[in-house]
Amino acid sequence: MFRSGYRGLFAFSSSLSHRATPWSIALIAVAFVVALPVLVVFAHIVMPTDGVWQHLASTVLGRYLNNTFWLVVTVGLGTLIIGTGTAWLVVMCRFPGKRWFEWALLLPLAVPTYVIAYAYTDFLQFAGPLQSMLRDMFGWGYGDYYFPNVRSLGGAATVITLVLYPYVYLLARASFLEQSVCVLDVGRTLGRGPWKLFATVAVPLARPALVGGVSLVLMETLNEFGAVQFFGVDTFTTGIYRTWFGMGEQVAAAQLAACLLTFVIILVLLERWSRGKRRYFHTTNRYQQLPEYALRGWGALGATLACLLPVLVGFLLPSGILLNLALNGGDSQWGTRFIGYAWNSLGLATVAALIAVGLAVVLSYGVRMHDTAFARVASRVASMGYAIPGSVIAVGILIPFTWLDNALNTWLHSHYGYIIGLVFSGSAFILLYAYVVRFLAVSFNAVEASLGKVTPSMDAASRTLGQTAGGTLRHIHTPMMRSSLLAAGILVFVDVMKELPATIILRPFNFDTLAVRAHNLASDERLAEASTSSLAIVVVGILPVILLSMAMRRSRPGAKH
Repeated sequence: MFRSGYRGLFAFSSSLSHRATPWSIALIAVAFVVALPVLVVFAHIVMPTDGVWQHLASTVLGRYLNNTFWLVVTVGLGTLIIGTGTAWLVVMCRFPGKRWFEWALLLPLAVPTYVIAYAYTDFLQFAGPLQSMLRDMFGWGYGDYYFPNVRSLGGAATVITLVLYPYVYLLARASFLEQSVCVLDVGRTLGRGPWKLFATVAVPLARPALVGGVSLVLMETLNEFGAVQFFGVDTFTTGIYRTWFGMGEQVAAAQLAACLLTFVIILVLLERWSRGKRRYFHTTNRYQQLPEYALRGWGALGATLACLLPVLVGFLLPSGILLNLALNGGDSQWGTRFIGYAWNSLGLATVAALIAVGLAVVLSYGVRMHDTAFARVASRVASMGYAIPGSVIAVGILIPFTWLDNALNTWLHSHYGYIIGLVFSGSAFILLYAYVVRFLAVSFNAVEASLGKVTPSMDAASRTLGQTAGGTLRHIHTPMMRSSLLAAGILVFVDVMKELPATIILRPFNFDTLAVRAHNLASDERLAEASTSSLAIVVVGILPVILLSMAMRRSRPGAKH
């Protein structure tokens, strides 16, 4: 693999030296800019830490490893079971509420994990409404009964599972919708009922999608900061934040980030290895309406409850708790200052979405114009940010830009006698940089898939009519990709609205977003006030969920709309 990569690099570099174009140069530049934070993090592995790393290794590193490992395992299994089971029910079975559950099961995607953590903590804690009601009903006092502690590793794993299972559901449902009726018919003729057909035919065929969904879940779990910090669960992400800001140790924080990044790389390699040389193809281009099993009695009731429970505990109940808190208390700064928080969030999300979509177009069109091995590798490097936790990206960005600010101020002071301050590391610039690095993959995947559907003959026809490459993109491809560009922008917009780790580490002084405002209030146990910002984030996140569900319903040829 490395030899072929080097050969591709040499071939592309040789051709680039003879026919460099704006598209090829832009492709390489974007790949380098996105890879810079990762290179910075890995460069700090061998730097001395004056005994800080040894102290971390002897005191907290084992706890970080243990908690992170069990969190990943528990969340991975939980999301696989919930996502796969509910996807099969809504695709292949007919039961009360099926059409509603098709899109409702995606609703937890609209709720950030830390928001659900705040809501359930207020609801389940000792002074919360549930335990208070139980004590009033049965006359219990403190210590008279057992109630599970939500602020624990198990509580964090449960909350994260409730939010992230839609990743598996989304890909599993799409895979089940694309499966051939012929294969399912063969399974039925061999005497397999609905559940055996599910276990022995449908799940093996959907394996790539399931593995991909679980991989996304695990990467998001490694990135989680707000919920695990609020619950007091020490993981690598909280350790990075504590080492950087609590101990002031940049190098040790970077080395913890490198450990976390190693976790991510191992997950990616395991996912690739698990595929092996297996390939899954459709044997026909003819699609029929998928048959549905009509469930009755206890079967229908069980299917309805199985789909209702994740929606109820993952979206309806926490949203109701937040709404009640917001109406009865809410943020004391509702008004001018709250509008400022919302404006910061909306402004950053809008600009980041525009930049991410624009760079995604540059990347995908650059590969289309220069379809070489190195161009494809460069595009994958540029889109790898989604697999990297926000805290790792933040550390990798803050180190070089802090150095740049210090060098610039030292030079200005020595030559002109004044200091201009933190131009780069103290502005919203590095926040936008982090968002683009983190979420470029979201927009790139959507744009690349849409551009790949445009036949190359259109490019040839446009060029013969005198259009340049840029003119072809502007007048031919962009109108055809309009809906995909809009979808990519919406997804990036919502992801930026919810992003917490990178925002907390990189935000300028006195610059708070809705996510940071909610986190700060919840950290001070002011959960009622945190509900206003949390609810605003949830409302913004509902739109892309509805759009995703509508797109999926129309995705299978031959489906009834």
